[in-house]
Amino acid sequence: MANSDEGQGATIYEVAQRAGVSIATVSRALRNTGPVSAGTREKVLRAVEELSFTPSRLGVSLAQGRHAANGIVFPDLSGPYFAEVLLGYEEVASELGRSVLILSTRGRAAVQDLVRDLVGRVDGMVIFGRTVEDAVVDEIVRSRTPLVLLARDPVERADAVCSENTSSAEALTAHLLGHGYSTFAMAGDDDGGDVTQRWTGVRRVLSDHGIRPPEPLPCEFTVEGGYEAGLTLLAGKAGKAGKAGRAGGAGRPQAVICADDQVALGVILAAEELGLDVPGDVAVTGWDDIMAARHARPALTTVRQPMRLLGASAARALDELIRGTRNVPKSEILPTQLIVRSSCGPHPLEEK
Repeated sequence: MANSDEGQGATIYEVAQRAGVSIATVSRALRNTGPVSAGTREKVLRAVEELSFTPSRLGVSLAQGRHAANGIVFPDLSGPYFAEVLLGYEEVASELGRSVLILSTRGRAAVQDLVRDLVGRVDGMVIFGRTVEDAVVDEIVRSRTPLVLLARDPVERADAVCSENTSSAEALTAHLLGHGYSTFAMAGDDDGGDVTQRWTGVRRVLSDHGIRPPEPLPCEFTVEGGYEAGLTLLAGKAGKAGKAGRAGGAGRPQAVICADDQVALGVILAAEELGLDVPGDVAVTGWDDIMAARHARPALTTVRQPMRLLGASAARALDELIRGTRNVPKSEILPTQLIVRSSCGPHPLEEK
């Protein structure tokens, strides 16, 4: 029998060495996943007993030529939206026995090379938005690495998970028109994915009502970015007292439609600094329904999307591809919901 020290932290490599076989043979013997002679299996089981070996997911995965890890590429890890999506992803990945290697591209040089390196260290990849160039996405697809695109338009031979954007954006715009607003601004630049779909819905409804859609004002999707955008859109347009009335000051929009809630909260701060009342002087809407949206004053009209479910769905889809239970790519679109609060004016449907 092995001494007590040998039994502590024994690895699949030590079992293979004790039994005089490869780690792949150890894995087959323990999992009954391939041909192993009775004599070899007996040697493996004897080594397992002598070393008090408990197979780990990682050890078995390595024996099978796998990593027991998923890679996920995010543009940023700050902010409640990314935190919720990542939490949903990690919770499911953990339940499935997989660790998660995260690459945040914000402020990083040579991002595409970092992505290529990560591909070689994981069993599958999730890519958020357009953080990775199309050419590199195509490389990953051609390498047959399981791939799920999150909040990005589908590509051939890869899974895609996203929230519904266009119809909800149309509903949001129609709601603002129902308040009587006729001049609009949009804060948050096109991203080629979710936000572009939202602006498509906004533009469609405005155009259908004979209103020329404005060009979105680019800004970072942060409170600070929204604040700077708000100053640009609203500063100098409110008059001395900052009370231009429902018709708005010269050139000042009656409603600012924001790409996400953090941008909207920043616009509200800018309006407050300029002496403007929300929604009395300008209406503001967001997207996501983060916790701060309902606690802001005024509470924020927004579109609720299932942020945590987005991450969870991506993790499950990737696991199916890695395990081979499904080899046909699929696209999953999660429903969203217009949430009416007070930042665009009194309304009987307002949610407190």
